[in-house]
Amino acid sequence: MLDFKGISVHYGHQDVLTDVTFRVNKGERIGVVGPNGSGKSTLFKIVLGEMSTDSGELIIEQNPRIGWTRQNPQPDYDEETLLEYSLRGIPGLSQIESEMRRLEENLDDSSLKRYGELQSQFEHLGGYDVETRVKVALGGLGFSTEEFSKPFKSFSGGWRMRAELSRVLASKPELLLLDEPSNYLDLPAVDWLQKFLKAYDGTLMLISHDRFLLRTLTSITLEVDAGTVTRYEGDLDYYLNEREVRYEHLKAAKENQDHHREQLQRFVERFRAQATKAAQAQSRQKLIDKLDEERIILPKRYTQSGRLRLAEPPPSGIEMFRAEELTFSYDGSRNVLDKISFNISRGDKVALIGYNGLGKTTLMRIIAGTRSPTSGKAVIGHNVIPGYLSQEFAETIPPDVSVYRNAKNAIPPGMNEKNFRNQLGAFGFDENDIEKPSGVLSGGEKIRLAFLRLFLSAPNFLLLDEPTTHLDLDGRRLLQDALGKYRGTILLVSHDIEFVRAVATSILEITPEGIRQYPGGYDYYREKKDERAAKSQNSSPVARQTKNETSASGEQKISSKELRRQRAEERAKMAPKIKELKRRVETAEKKLEELQKALDEASAELFNPTPTTDFAEVNRQVRTIQFEIDRYTADWEEAAEELEKLSN
Repeated sequence: MLDFKGISVHYGHQDVLTDVTFRVNKGERIGVVGPNGSGKSTLFKIVLGEMSTDSGELIIEQNPRIGWTRQNPQPDYDEETLLEYSLRGIPGLSQIESEMRRLEENLDDSSLKRYGELQSQFEHLGGYDVETRVKVALGGLGFSTEEFSKPFKSFSGGWRMRAELSRVLASKPELLLLDEPSNYLDLPAVDWLQKFLKAYDGTLMLISHDRFLLRTLTSITLEVDAGTVTRYEGDLDYYLNEREVRYEHLKAAKENQDHHREQLQRFVERFRAQATKAAQAQSRQKLIDKLDEERIILPKRYTQSGRLRLAEPPPSGIEMFRAEELTFSYDGSRNVLDKISFNISRGDKVALIGYNGLGKTTLMRIIAGTRSPTSGKAVIGHNVIPGYLSQEFAETIPPDVSVYRNAKNAIPPGMNEKNFRNQLGAFGFDENDIEKPSGVLSGGEKIRLAFLRLFLSAPNFLLLDEPTTHLDLDGRRLLQDALGKYRGTILLVSHDIEFVRAVATSILEITPEGIRQYPGGYDYYREKKDERAAKSQNSSPVARQTKNETSASGEQKISSKELRRQRAEERAKMAPKIKELKRRVETAEKKLEELQKALDEASAELFNPTPTTDFAEVNRQVRTIQFEIDRYTADWEEAAEELEKLSN
């Protein structure tokens, strides 16, 4: 379908792509990965004809209908509605429909043939059910039916991009080019997008750092790095394993090349001035020049790898935050948050989930102290120090200010220069980095700088709003590992399902009906959501009858070998669930031990008060701890009981 042959692209003195050759076959599902700025989007621009190449050619076979998302979608006219805009996704469809309607007004023998041709084209393009497809896509991406008739221009940039995505998805293209489609989505919408693309039967090229989408949707991987494109005949996990093997071979070859060049260079420097050796020196200089032309370049992800070590959090009380009937409104008429109540305890790692517009960022700002609730209570616990990383963290770092000065401006009173420089080193900035203007940093380097500024104030409660947005695959894994080892408390919002699955130990879901708390991780949350949906479906008489008929007709004898195979498959299916249940049991036991110790200390203070004892505060602490003990005991009992059933 697409044949890239020896393509090179240069921006000024920068070689973006150098002699790139690869092929995309019809029906393939390809993940395009690589560091930020490596040239992934350049490939799409070449396919779309938005960029010319300096050399080489691209052959596009069979003239496929291509679907892609534009970066700045605009309405055709001021009052164009969301639905009308989204229906414009198939080029030429509206013109075909207009001509068919014109012919219908005066249909005769001479126009009948033309009408039949148009009708065939209209049907082939999916014109008869395009409105249904568009509405399904809009709903899956978070739009309500009431918003379909709103003017397109009334939506923000992020929601316009969702509409653009729904327009493209509903157009049924033969070749679908998606560049970071999850960047504008919340987690439920990413979940819907994955299911939709799973059923897509065309050719897919997906640029993404989202490991969930790459793992579940792609079977071929293209790595764009250091001006080259390498095709891996496997999915993301195959690529991650194979690239390490290739890197070791490449590293060894580079070491041999560098060693050979050094030997040649020493000979040239030693004998170039001697008449008897001048010809040999000149010959070796030509070899050096040839080696320089064929110089092996290590992938950027290795040469720019960094580290992220998060400091030990300062001690705090058991309760980190408590919301009681918390309500917030921006305009005084519509509540963004309406009488929500929940609490977060020390050591919890909570993912805040819900569609955009339901108040996730607002809640983060209230906890961080940058907003106050309209009514109700927002209580920060004893010795709790929030550290807030907003979605706009990259924009809050002045680009013309050096790394050193940006970090220095966040230094707390009393920190000496030696400790400050140790912190710079802990976050991967050495003496060669600290004088760089912050504007030249990569996305991964910017987030390390943002975390450095955050941790200079020594927080023990991290509030992270979409922290992975600017990160590539390796940057996300770096942050994920660091947060997994962090011993403090975390509340995070992220559309990266793999990231949430790896970091969060509990889920807080915001819905239009209110807020729900799930004591397990993301897989537990999905399981409970599916159980609720299934219970709702199975409650109908038709569903129960179908289930009974299936059970009755499904009784048949099977061989012992087949029985063993089925049992092995069942055990394999149950393994992730058992692992999650064991983790919940261990977490609950650890929490209960900490809570019991805290309760003993608080009780001891009540029984043996000092002149400074605040009885009201200590009693409140006791009630909070007892509430937490009840919560974790209930979770322990539920997980332990389910684990026992599965283990038998």
